[in-house]
Amino acid sequence: MQSRLLVLPSTWPRAIAGAGALTLLLSAPSSLAQQPASDEAAHQAFNNSCRTCHSAKEGDNRLGPNLNKIVGRKAGSLPDYNYSSAMKEAGFVWDQDKLTRFMVKPDEVVSGNKMQPYGGISAEEAAKVVAYLQAAGSQ
Repeated sequence: MQSRLLVLPSTWPRAIAGAGALTLLLSAPSSLAQQPASDEAAHQAFNNSCRTCHSAKEGDNRLGPNLNKIVGRKAGSLPDYNYSSAMKEAGFVWDQDKLTRFMVKPDEVVSGNKMQPYGGISAEEAAKVVAYLQAAGSQ
């Protein structure tokens, strides 16, 4: 029996190493999902979920109050908007966590809010919206 020696091109070790790195990158999608949303994805999430009733521009109240600088604002506190009594009496300041939880399940955060028939969005989409609102409020 005759043995044969397989000779590989000199570039293959780098190609194999690159393929290994690609495999590692593709096998760890959870770490990639934790990266901040891109500005475009965050803006799109706001448009898809909030823009019908809300604006991120100061003073631009619509069916819902404007969300400019919402993080750090006391719930139900804009002077030129007619909030539900539940929102006026909520007694908290919006932070990232509270805002995200509200967008996911509004009735669990402020029972009796006026956001009907809004039923909530995914936590992933809510995180994108919060990222957009924080970026829009800092400009």
